[in-house]
Amino acid sequence: MILDKQLEGASTGVSGPSMSKPRTVSVIMPAYNAQRYLTSAIASVQTQTYPHWELIVIDDASRDTTLELARELAAADSRIRVLNQPVNKGVAEARNLGLDHATGELIAFLDSDDLWFPEKLSRQIGFMTGSGALVSYTAYQRMDEGGRVMGVVRPPVKLTYAKLLRSNFIGNLTGVYDAKTLGKQYLTEFKHEDYVAWLSLVKKAGVALGMNEVLASYRVYSGSTSSNKLKTSAWQWRIYRESQGLGRWYSAWLMACYAGHAMTKRLSK
Repeated sequence: MILDKQLEGASTGVSGPSMSKPRTVSVIMPAYNAQRYLTSAIASVQTQTYPHWELIVIDDASRDTTLELARELAAADSRIRVLNQPVNKGVAEARNLGLDHATGELIAFLDSDDLWFPEKLSRQIGFMTGSGALVSYTAYQRMDEGGRVMGVVRPPVKLTYAKLLRSNFIGNLTGVYDAKTLGKQYLTEFKHEDYVAWLSLVKKAGVALGMNEVLASYRVYSGSTSSNKLKTSAWQWRIYRESQGLGRWYSAWLMACYAGHAMTKRLSK
């Protein structure tokens, strides 16, 4: 069933697009030293039951065979384009380069080590069309480096800007937004740059709607930067105070909400 029963008939106040023309999706995939998982990530886009997509792979000056592998896969599938940053500039700049070249009405993101389920785009785009959502997201599972499922993250099925401030409930690999209406959202220099982008998009859209259905797999690494809680908390504080311009006490309350959600996500099954 395409529409989540909890959101059937929900509306953002914006009329849904015409059903006469399929909506194209630009999938942005940054890649750095990604040869281990790149083929699987790209295959999870190629096996989508929704056919109206383009995949833009941005190699961020990889030192392994990522660029060669991406070009080889693109040569066999005209829907895939490969861009090359000769100097490593980080994931935000890589995604921004991909956005520069994106031609789709909708924008989606998938990192080179994560996976989509085959029905992901078809179910989510059908959901957006039926509900009128300009920003959407889904539940997803967390997996370790070997692919073992560690748990499931189920975000709220409706998010306002105020609610999203409490934590980044939108898994970046699940988010899709209407770039034709909202415009392309370029990433900033702030760490947790995807969170800053979703905050801006939800603020513009008024509301984001989610599907309580697991449609993607997010890979978790032991010892990753995001596992350094002191560092990520500092990033979060800077987002509240500098990016969003919030007051000190409100930011402190939001930090408590953020910490609570992070614990819930870690313990989710």
